[in-house]
Amino acid sequence: METKRLGRTDVEVTRLGFGGGPLGGLFAPLDDDTAAGALAAAWDGGIRYFDTSPHYGIGHSERRIGEFLRSRPRDSYVLSTKVGRLLVPQDPDGKLDPAGFHVPAAHRRVRDFTRDGIRRSVEDSLERMGLDRIDVLYLHDAEEYFEDALRDGYPALAELRSEGVVGAIGAGMYDTAMLTTLVRETDVDVVMQSGRHTLLDHSALDTFLPACEERGVSVIAASIFNSGLLAVPRPAEGAYFDYTAATPEVVERANRIADVCEAHGVTLPQAAMAFPLQHPAVAGIAVGMRTAEEARSNLESFDVKVPAQVWADLQAAGLIRPAAIRVV
Repeated sequence: METKRLGRTDVEVTRLGFGGGPLGGLFAPLDDDTAAGALAAAWDGGIRYFDTSPHYGIGHSERRIGEFLRSRPRDSYVLSTKVGRLLVPQDPDGKLDPAGFHVPAAHRRVRDFTRDGIRRSVEDSLERMGLDRIDVLYLHDAEEYFEDALRDGYPALAELRSEGVVGAIGAGMYDTAMLTTLVRETDVDVVMQSGRHTLLDHSALDTFLPACEERGVSVIAASIFNSGLLAVPRPAEGAYFDYTAATPEVVERANRIADVCEAHGVTLPQAAMAFPLQHPAVAGIAVGMRTAEEARSNLESFDVKVPAQVWADLQAAGLIRPAAIRVV
C-alpha cells in the first residue's frame, strides 16, 4: 500500500490507517477474538498504520492493538496513540464505562495536559501495549482545555520528540479553528482532524487545510463517514450524522452525491474514502474497524480508483468545493 511521510519527519504511514476506537467496544460489546480478527484482516490487506488511545475503552483498544503488534517486526508498522487523559483504577461496581464504550468501568479518566501527566500517560500506554515505543503522539480532544494543551501539552510533546521518544507529534481534534491556531503557532508534524474534511463537510478547507499546506503539516482525516451516513451506498433510515440524527437536508445531499457516484460505477463509501486524499495536505485517512469483514470491506473500497469525472460532476452540481480536489 502507498505510504506518505508525515511533515518533515522520517515517519511514513500507509494512506489507509486502522482506527482503534471500535476495538474499545464503542457503542457495542466486542470480544478479543473478533478484535484480533479485524487487526489480522487489516494487516493482511497491507495496512501498516494503527491508531489508538487510552480513551478508547479505557485501555482496551491499546491492549488489543499492542497484543497484536507485539508479534510483528517493530519497524514494519507505525503506531500512534494519544495523551490528555490519565486512567485511574476504580471499582467498577458492576457498571459500564459511561463514555459509551461497552467495557467495565474499571478506570476513570482524569484530564491532564501537564508535562508530568503526558509523560505518565506515555509510560502507561507503553505498559498496556507491551511495546517499546510510540511513533506518533497526539494531544487528544483538547477543545475544552486548549490553552492548557497549547501552553503545557505541546512543549511536553516537543520535548519527547527531541529526546527521540516519539517520531512525530500533533493533535487529534474536531475544532478546525483551534487546530489552525496550533498549526500556525507551534511546530507540530501532523494533525488528526475528525469529520471536517468529508464529502458532506468541507469546513476544513476554510483555514485549517491552507494553514497545514503553508506550514508543511500533514493531515490524517478521521471520521470520514460522518458517523456512518457515508458508510453505506444509500443513507439508511435513522442514519446518524456527527453522532446525532441526520436532518432530511443532509440525507438528501448524501443521496444526490450517491446518484453521481452510481452514474460512474462507484459507491458512496468508495468516494467518501477517496475524497480526503484529493487534497495535498492529507497524508492518509484513519477508519475505525470492528471485525474482519469490516476491515476487508474497507480495504476493497479503498482500492477502488474513483474516476476524475466523479469529482468534476460533483463540483458542477455544487456538491463539493473545487478547492478540495487538488492532487499533486
